[in-house]
Amino acid sequence: MEVGKSTDQGDVILQMRHIVKRFGPVTALKDVNLTVKRGQIYSLCGENGAGKSTMMNVLSGVYPYGTYEGDILYNGEECQFKTIRDSEEKGIVIIHQELALVPYMSILENIFLGNQKRKGIAIDRDAQRKEAKRVMDIVGLKENPDTLIANIGVGKQQLVEIAKALTKDVKLLILDEPTAALNDEDSAHLLQLIDQLRKERGVTAIIISHKLNEIAASADAVQVIRDGQTISHIDIDEQHPLDVDALIRDMVGRSLTNRYPDHTPHIGKEMLRIEKWSMRHPLDESRLVAKDVSFNVRAGEIVGLAGLIGAGRTETAMSVFGRQYGTHAKGRIVMEGKEVNFPSVRSAIDHGVAYATEDRKVYGLNLMKSIRENTSMASLKSLSKGGVIDRIAEGKVAEKYRKEFRTKAPTIEMPAGNLSGGNQQKVVLAKWMATNPKVLILDEPTRGIDVGAKYDIYEIINQLADSGSAVIVISSELPELLGICDRIYTMSEGKITANLDAKSTNQEELMKYMTSSQALSDDRVYA
Repeated sequence: MEVGKSTDQGDVILQMRHIVKRFGPVTALKDVNLTVKRGQIYSLCGENGAGKSTMMNVLSGVYPYGTYEGDILYNGEECQFKTIRDSEEKGIVIIHQELALVPYMSILENIFLGNQKRKGIAIDRDAQRKEAKRVMDIVGLKENPDTLIANIGVGKQQLVEIAKALTKDVKLLILDEPTAALNDEDSAHLLQLIDQLRKERGVTAIIISHKLNEIAASADAVQVIRDGQTISHIDIDEQHPLDVDALIRDMVGRSLTNRYPDHTPHIGKEMLRIEKWSMRHPLDESRLVAKDVSFNVRAGEIVGLAGLIGAGRTETAMSVFGRQYGTHAKGRIVMEGKEVNFPSVRSAIDHGVAYATEDRKVYGLNLMKSIRENTSMASLKSLSKGGVIDRIAEGKVAEKYRKEFRTKAPTIEMPAGNLSGGNQQKVVLAKWMATNPKVLILDEPTRGIDVGAKYDIYEIINQLADSGSAVIVISSELPELLGICDRIYTMSEGKITANLDAKSTNQEELMKYMTSSQALSDDRVYA
């Protein structure tokens, strides 16, 4: 559904003029200009590493005045923000792609962190709880405010960040990949919320996004940055809809005739079968998160797992993969016809199962360590002799995957934290490829990645399947599942509700089963 667009794009709220930002010898922004009108939803696009987030960090004071060249005019006034607090006092609020939440504090505490409501010198806890519930209702976050951030998924954490921004007197809201971790329904809700803030409170929004369908539906204007330079500015209205193909060309510097690579599957024997898997919530043992979940995947097959937030997709996968989530797990795991048990992550890896997490920066990579060290992290057992790591063999493996995956890094000794999101994801995939997995579970493998890097990831996934691995892809992007998978399971309320051929279904049918409460009958679960 198309979000209502601005019809009154009157005066200018923001101008960034001739911005240059350098990091040592590297020039990240090269004379970039930006003009945003009041009441617009303005989209900033480009590949990972193009300079979009750098531009917004300059605006918000993350990179303070004096560390860049150029001028910022906000409401016609030249601004010299030296801290984030300086920009927030003017009504500019930025929500970063890497969420700024404290895991072992509650949702309520995070919402008011650094912005507490006070009664005299004391914190007004009643007022905070009331306000927290109000903003949580607005963003559709149906959780107890006292729940720890560590106990909710990435998608819900994003909603906490949005709720946190709503407690401030925001005039210009900057969102860096706000829907990257959300499914289609929740993404639509968030875009409608932004539109509502624009209409009811006069909020202007700048959205950094790689989801081209969302840009087309919600943005009034799009600016493309590539290699730190402005490539194009496009105004969008009903008479001038967005030309997505032209936008892709501007972003990646080349045409992509097909967003999903052609692939002919060569499907073999069954590799993994899950039978009647159940598991309870780690904090509330009365709550079943997975309810008799059954599915299978065969060698050379790419199987998708679709569901709304709270359906239990990630939780089920984590539970199967070494009991990382939940309590009282039960059910059968069958690998190549033999029943197995994974009491730990190590045992799952030893049986040939790999799991690339949705949160690559926290669980997938050590950002302080090099590409070489991250690539070998899960396969040290096979790269060691007498308990000593064979550094030559380790380097050869890391270099092999750097070249095969076209990872943009001059050397395998570069820290993973210096890579763009798409290249970090390639290192995550290399880490698990190095274990020679029989089954690979990919949880949101392209979250926060630009359209060009996504295509590279899809080719790697096809390569994995063609090598004989069985691949399970958990994704909130239904077009992605339809574009790369052979079959798709849908989940709702902890149950498998459908087993569909990807080539003969569509988004509407997927959504129908993603909202169904009827579990799939046993005779239709397996391929």
